[in-house]
Amino acid sequence: MSVLAQSVQLAQLAQTYPQHISELQSRTREAIQRESIEGLIIHSGQGKRLFLDDNNYPFKVNPQFKAWLPVIDNPNCWLIVNGVDKPKLVFYRPKDFWHKVPNEPNDFWAEHFDIVFLTQADAVEKHLPFDKSKYAYIGEYIEVAKALGFELVNPDRIMHYLHYQRAYKTDYELLCMREANRIAVDGHRAAKMAFDQGLSEFDINLAYLGAVRQGDNQVPYHNIVALNENASILHYTNLETEAPTPAHSFLIDAGASFNGYAADITRTYAREKGVFADLIKSMHQITQQCVSELKPGASYVQIHTSAYHQVAALLCDSGIVNLDAYDMIETGIVNTFYPHGIGHFLGLQVHDVAGHVSDDRGTPHPAPDAHPFLRNTRTIEARQVFTIEPGLYFINSLLAELKSSEQCKYINWNVVDSLRPFGGIRIEDNIIVHRDKNENMTRELHLN
Repeated sequence: MSVLAQSVQLAQLAQTYPQHISELQSRTREAIQRESIEGLIIHSGQGKRLFLDDNNYPFKVNPQFKAWLPVIDNPNCWLIVNGVDKPKLVFYRPKDFWHKVPNEPNDFWAEHFDIVFLTQADAVEKHLPFDKSKYAYIGEYIEVAKALGFELVNPDRIMHYLHYQRAYKTDYELLCMREANRIAVDGHRAAKMAFDQGLSEFDINLAYLGAVRQGDNQVPYHNIVALNENASILHYTNLETEAPTPAHSFLIDAGASFNGYAADITRTYAREKGVFADLIKSMHQITQQCVSELKPGASYVQIHTSAYHQVAALLCDSGIVNLDAYDMIETGIVNTFYPHGIGHFLGLQVHDVAGHVSDDRGTPHPAPDAHPFLRNTRTIEARQVFTIEPGLYFINSLLAELKSSEQCKYINWNVVDSLRPFGGIRIEDNIIVHRDKNENMTRELHLN
């Protein structure tokens, strides 16, 4: 990004951030009224020591903390918020010569907080309200909360409400997610180039990380970089150091972070033209058709059902299954080739929260029995952000089950066996739903 573009981006973030804080203040007021308390104490988290070691796991910040401000790499920080007064930030700056000490905050967000500095992590109590009974602790460290005197810890009424509201993104959040997509697209282009050069999974991943300028602990999830049959493993992260010969196919599911917000993009490539390359082209069309069906008032379950029918039709048209799409769905055969959901909420977390509730009180709305892995059942609304990621896979364990079933007679096993070495296909875009249109953040950056 050029210096001018960075300057423009910073100005946009600074312009939209006050409204973001105002929205979080409003949500906080409603949340604490539901619990009849005076405020929330949000803990960024703290270091976790490896068992029988003197090193820590990589630090991962509390999502409820980074919702307020883009401090994602500093443990032992605290926020005191009540929805009315200026939020108070207790910012950890130890006296330490072993590790890098964070700079004093002076970014665009700093003026929106009353900031006090904490030099010893266990001395935070003097900065917190005296009467803890009127505040709820929001965070992971229950023993710390109890030791400090908190009686309310992650109360359900508050958590359900805050999680539900996180689905609606502010303008500031949408800017952050567009930038996360821009960064991730740079990585995907570099990874495709590395694949074309015949590099290994390990080296392709290095090319990706080098392009996004983020390390393994900074990207929002472990990159899936899979060649050939490894693409049939949905969450493959082994990264073989030697390239297969030949490398038939390449699936990459990889994202990037910006100010704590995630991108989550998947592409699949074939080395040569042929049946598998044609299937990839068809899967792009299914992805874009499902994107076009996202609209306020529709159910996300409907989008998955549409993808399911389209994949069934593709299995029929390509000669993999000798049944029409309707009968294929009735027999359950599609589940063998498409065993996951169409996508999920995206935001502060890759699989963002509250996808299986029907209201802000946490009333359960589970996935349908026929599609138990669907991560979202909510009604689609404006300002929500989704992934759309249909897939088609040749997974040996699932194919073995199918081959031992009554439905095996409908499968063209010669075609299936010819496609096993390619592993599978997934095409994933990141979508903002607006009132009158959908914004495909991924394809608007010309990643096809």
